[in-house]
Amino acid sequence: MSSSDRSQAVDVRTYEVRTYGCQMNVHDSERLSGLLEDAGYVRAPEGSDGDADVVVFNTCAVRENADNKLYGNLGHLAPKKASRPGMQIAVGGCLAQKDRDTIVKRAPWVDVVFGTHNIGKLPVLLERARVREEAQVEIAESLEEFPSTLPTRRESAYAAWVSISVGCNNTCTFCIVPALRGKEKDRRPGDILAEVEALVAEGVSEITLLGQNVNAYGSDIGDREAFSKLLRACGKIDGLERVRFTSPHPRDFTDDVIAAMAETPNVMPQLHMPLQSGSDTVLKAMRRSYRQDRYLGIIEKVRAAIPHAAITTDIIVGFPGETEEDFGQTLHVVRQARFAQAFTFQYSKRPGTPAATMDGQIPKKVVQERYERLVALQEEISWEENKKQVGRTLELMVAEGEGRKDDATHRLSGRAPDNRLVHFTKPDQEVRPGDVVTVEITYAAPHHLLAEGPVLDVRRTRAGDAWEKRNAAEQAEPAGVLLGLPKVGVPEPLPVVTGGCAID
Repeated sequence: MSSSDRSQAVDVRTYEVRTYGCQMNVHDSERLSGLLEDAGYVRAPEGSDGDADVVVFNTCAVRENADNKLYGNLGHLAPKKASRPGMQIAVGGCLAQKDRDTIVKRAPWVDVVFGTHNIGKLPVLLERARVREEAQVEIAESLEEFPSTLPTRRESAYAAWVSISVGCNNTCTFCIVPALRGKEKDRRPGDILAEVEALVAEGVSEITLLGQNVNAYGSDIGDREAFSKLLRACGKIDGLERVRFTSPHPRDFTDDVIAAMAETPNVMPQLHMPLQSGSDTVLKAMRRSYRQDRYLGIIEKVRAAIPHAAITTDIIVGFPGETEEDFGQTLHVVRQARFAQAFTFQYSKRPGTPAATMDGQIPKKVVQERYERLVALQEEISWEENKKQVGRTLELMVAEGEGRKDDATHRLSGRAPDNRLVHFTKPDQEVRPGDVVTVEITYAAPHHLLAEGPVLDVRRTRAGDAWEKRNAAEQAEPAGVLLGLPKVGVPEPLPVVTGGCAID
């Protein structure tokens, strides 16, 4: 290595972004990574565990333990920072928008605090904190720049999030997100489609349209059918094989959207439709603008139009005032809807939301018992629904990193059109993430399927080519900026929230 090379190596500053919460945060973290790399930072190696020069926390505020998790992690980094002059810590996302100056008061070793509306300012704030040698706290009250206009470091070469709106106009009593993300702001359809076309040109074959309330798209631009039109427009883009979206709201789910799903071949037979509760009384207290009959009516229409659709949901157990009868109504809807999977949550009190001060807070023991009954019922239904897939021949998009036991079992993993996870026998022929294989399902478990026989067909794709090209570039220049894409559809379910913070 020459002296100039050594000098350049010394000047390189590494970064690590830690993401908590919903798909919107995952998408924002891609932008944060892109901004930092655009400013000359290099991503720290996997497993660096806080050894980077800059550690960024992109936070969530939906669950009750979000604060404890953040401050616990900040405390873990305090001694590392004390021993490493020049190390910087930044906190952004929903919890930063909510807590603001409190973060620096509780963790004075934090250098930068920024909100949900000004993520583009991160590099500037880091430099300002370095020069001034004091914490920089900057929280914008409204969106400064639509995140999709910012540089991006995507994590997958074959699948991508595409944000169509930010913010939410709903006023659910359990949710703090609208107060932190602001009112809904829609992107222009032409800008969305231009981004999708650019991604497809790079090799992407699957996209997920993303919004806090994705099917309310159009309310900001005055077109009630804008979302269904957008789905149909995506169907005309050559090379785009799979289109998904998350998360819709039952209030805004209209017949034209169902028709667009059924009539657009590359819109996948999958729907994530948050329920939250099956009780009309609880739905009213939650300020959810639909009732049980409306919800089940949507499910019935979707199944009539798309018979093989896999429908998933979010459910909250133990909302203030929920009686045993109310909970029984939730179990009734679960039995009627027969969800492929449900993301279930015990009600979590969030300061600043109307539900936090409601009468009738449910004892933890009661909530836990109801939660366990719901999970047991849904596990039974998920398994029964998955068993119906045995014997079917399906096309899978080969996935990267979704089969944790693949190496040990000599299998690969992929996603079916309805987004079910399938583990399949590794064929003799080379198969790359993004390629498509045809398999026959031979076994079903509650959360995955197996194709234990030989692969029936392998189709090499442009997405697989893009993955191969990206990997070659990464090995040749490990410090380079990558423009791949993140897992799509509903990527691996996040441990805390799904489907737009589990509040849509």
